[in-house]
Amino acid sequence: MTDTHGTIHWTELATRDIETAKAFYADACGWTYAEMPMEGGGTYHCAMLGEQMICGLFDMKDEPLMADVPPHWATYLAVDDIDATCADAVKHGATVVRAPWDVPEVGRVAILMDPAGATIGLMTPS
Repeated sequence: MTDTHGTIHWTELATRDIETAKAFYADACGWTYAEMPMEGGGTYHCAMLGEQMICGLFDMKDEPLMADVPPHWATYLAVDDIDATCADAVKHGATVVRAPWDVPEVGRVAILMDPAGATIGLMTPS
């Protein structure tokens, strides 16, 4: 097990009003943004504080799977082996919301619902 297994690795904002969200956090936190294309279309906005990447923001309107999901912040935990961790989590009562998938240059990601009903992202960083 690595030192990062089980630690918070990333957080992102899913919103339907990306420009308002970007302006709010730029004013409130001093963030600037670096854009990168998302696989399948859309743009991922990496929030920056100076040279440090803070989090991500994306427009939910670009994600058909999120049509009925309200805007939210999502947290991702780093895990050594996402496929094994997902299988183990299911054995302990979790539900797979979105099975593991690869995000180029980022890693392998999955979304689970824990036994108490909260969603959590898992990521094996590349």
